[in-house]
Amino acid sequence: MQNFKKYTPQFILPPERCMDWADKSMVNSAPVWCSVDLRDGNQSLVEPMSLQTKIEFFKLLVEIGFKEIEVGFPAASETEYAFLRRLIEDDLIPDDVTIQVLTQAREHIIKKTFEAVKGAKNVIVHVYNSTSVAQREQVFKKDREAIKRIAVEGAQLLKKLTEEAGENYRFEYSPESFTGTEPDYALEVCNAVLDIWQPTEDRKAIINLPATVENAMPHVYAQQVEYIHKHLKYRGQTVISLHPHNDRGCGVAAAEMGLLAGADRIEGTLFGNGERTGNVDVITLAMNMYSQGVDPKLNFQNMPYITSLYKSYTGMPVSPRQPYAGELVFAAFSGSHQDAIAKGMAFREQTKREVWDVPYLPIDPKDVGREYESDVIRINSQSGKGGVGYVMQTAFGINMPRRMKEDMGYKVKHVSDEGHRELKPVDIYDVFEKNYLENHTAFEITDCHFKQVDGIEATVTVAHGGQNSVVISKGNGRLDAVSNALKALFGIEYSLISYEQHALSDGSASKAISYVGVEANGSAFFGAGIDDDIIKSSYKALVSAVNNMLKSMA
Repeated sequence: MQNFKKYTPQFILPPERCMDWADKSMVNSAPVWCSVDLRDGNQSLVEPMSLQTKIEFFKLLVEIGFKEIEVGFPAASETEYAFLRRLIEDDLIPDDVTIQVLTQAREHIIKKTFEAVKGAKNVIVHVYNSTSVAQREQVFKKDREAIKRIAVEGAQLLKKLTEEAGENYRFEYSPESFTGTEPDYALEVCNAVLDIWQPTEDRKAIINLPATVENAMPHVYAQQVEYIHKHLKYRGQTVISLHPHNDRGCGVAAAEMGLLAGADRIEGTLFGNGERTGNVDVITLAMNMYSQGVDPKLNFQNMPYITSLYKSYTGMPVSPRQPYAGELVFAAFSGSHQDAIAKGMAFREQTKREVWDVPYLPIDPKDVGREYESDVIRINSQSGKGGVGYVMQTAFGINMPRRMKEDMGYKVKHVSDEGHRELKPVDIYDVFEKNYLENHTAFEITDCHFKQVDGIEATVTVAHGGQNSVVISKGNGRLDAVSNALKALFGIEYSLISYEQHALSDGSASKAISYVGVEANGSAFFGAGIDDDIIKSSYKALVSAVNNMLKSMA
C-alpha cells in the first residue's frame, strides 16, 4: 500500500484521563435498546422497504421486545410520513412502546415532524446537528459558537412546539460525528442543550453519542464516552445513548466498552444493517450478554424465524458465520472439535450440569431455536469418529462401540471425500445400513434354534451360493455356538473381540440393536443387527461382521 501517509488519526482524546471503564470485566445489566432498523437500516437498502413491509418489520421488533423504536425521518419523505401516520391511526403502537422520530435542527423540518407524531402516546423527538472538526470546516464553514447555536435553537424549538401541543414528548440530542469532535466541545454543546430542556427524573432527556464514522480503536470511544458521563450536567436526569457504526469492524466492541464507560442505552439494528459497513449489531450485543448470564431483555429464542423474516423484509443476506444467527456458527466439521463436543454433551448429561460450558459451543444452540442433530455436528471429509458417533446416537439412538465408531468414521469420510459433499444424518445412516446392517454379500442365516446340551447347541440354517446348509454346533453361549457353526461351514478362523447391545427405544415393544466385532489376521471387522429379539439381533450382527471379513478376503 503506497499512500498510507495521507491518512492521519481523526479522533480527539479527552483533556483528562478517562480509564475507569478498563477496571470492569463485563456488562452486567441490559441497556435500554432502541432499534433504528426502520431508519438507518432502511435508508441503507438498495431498495428501501415498502410501507407494508415496514409495518411488518415494526411488529417483529415489538415481538422481539424493543421498547423504543426509531420509526424514521417523517419530514424527509412522504413514504416515511405516511408510515408514521399509519402506525398512529391504525393503533399499531403498543402502550409500552415509545416511537422515536429523527429531525435535523432546522425549523421547517422540526415543524413537519411535530405534525407527523400528532396523536401518538409516547414519543422521543431526536434532533441532531454535526459538530466534528471536519464538518465544521468543510461542510458548514462555521465556527464552534455558530454550530452550538444551531443545536441550542433546535432544542428551544422542540421545547416550544411540545409545550404548544400540550404533550410530554421526550427529547434526544445527538452531536453527530461525535467521535471526530473535541470531547470538551461536544460536552459544551450537550450541556447547552440540556440547559434548555431542564430534564427531570420523570422526563429524562437523552444525549446520544454517535460514532457516525468509526475512526478509532474501541478504547478511544470508551474514553470519550466516559468523559461525557463524568461531566455531563443533569446526569441523573439524562440517559447517555450510544450509536456506534462499524467502519473499522469494531462496532460491537466499541458499544460494549461504551457501556462500561457509563452509557445507558444503545441504538442499533438487527444483524448490523446500516450504511457503509453498518450500525452496531444488536443481536450480537444482546447475545454476548446472554452468554455471560445476563438477561438482555430481548427475545431471540427463535433465531431462524427472525433471520428468515429479516431477509424477507430487507432483501439482505445473513452471513453463515454471523454470530449466534448464521447457519454455520454452531457447526463443527473438525474431528477433534466434534469429539470434544460429543464428550462435553455426554458429561453434561451424566453430571446433570446446570451451567453451560460445553467445549466449542459458547451457548446452548437450543436457546436460539437450533438443533444439535442438524446444526452442531456437521459431517464431511474432515470429520472424525466422535462426530459420526454423536450423529448416530442423537439422531437414531445408535451407540456404537468405540472401535466400531472408528471404523464407521473412515467409511463416512470416504463417502464424503468421493462425493465432495457434506453428509446429512440420513446419508450417514445409509452408510451404516449398507456396511453393517444389510450386509449379506456371502451368506445369511435364515433360521436358528438353540437347546441346552453340554452348554448351548445351535442348529443353524445358512443360505449361501444359491443353496441352504444346516449346521449343528456347540458353544459356551448362543453367539459362540452360531460363530462355531460359521467357522465349520466356511473353514475360516477369527476371534470375537466385541459384543454389545442396547434397546433402540423404551417400552416392551422396543427393538434391540447388537454390535459384534471379529478379528482375523490382525484386522477388525464389525457388524450390527436389529430385531425385536435380542438373540436374533446378536447373530445378525455376527453375520454382518463375518460377511465384511469374507469380503476383504475375496
